[in-house]
Amino acid sequence: MSPFALLVMVVGLTLVFEFSNGWHDAANSIATVVSTRVLTPFRAVAWAAFWNFVAAFIFGTAVAKTIGKGMVHIEMVDQRVLLAGLLGAIFWNLITLVLGLPTSSSHALMGGYGGAAVAHAGFGALILSGWTRPVLFIFLSPIMGLVIGITVTIATSWIVRKQRPLRVDRWFRRLQLLSAAGYSLGHGTNDAQKGMGIITTALVAGGLMKT
Repeated sequence: MSPFALLVMVVGLTLVFEFSNGWHDAANSIATVVSTRVLTPFRAVAWAAFWNFVAAFIFGTAVAKTIGKGMVHIEMVDQRVLLAGLLGAIFWNLITLVLGLPTSSSHALMGGYGGAAVAHAGFGALILSGWTRPVLFIFLSPIMGLVIGITVTIATSWIVRKQRPLRVDRWFRRLQLLSAAGYSLGHGTNDAQKGMGIITTALVAGGLMKT
């Protein structure tokens, strides 16, 4: 198969991965505004899509750079490695989606990419320093989310304890727009950039871009 055909396959599968990532993560940002009828499903999707899109322009593309050249030595892999990593991540997303398991698409992609690189060129293909923080936060992020969630819930309940329910409901419906926007910004800053890093790596591996 020609290098160009492989490149097209990598880009196509990257888009498929991002689509499967949306099944897992993107809907979370609009779940509250849709279930409480603050926004219609269509408007909620448009709201989330806008903030996902602008995230890269606001916070930069550091995550894409990490995936692209911070975890695996690009010169030691080729587009077949990228294809294998993408297929592993996509199938994992599909399996966990069918089983209803809450998993991380980001870690699925990193695991698939890293595993394919090791199978192709050995553990020397990995940039170990680039894996420290992602692996560390696999364990830290759920704990941080738990602590912050508890803290915000207790603080919010204390603040509104003497307010009328109708007034609280009116303000909470407005604040849900901010929380949905914030979640979408975070998703766009993090998960949406993973595919950018893979496509960049594919272009470098195909000789169409320099590192």
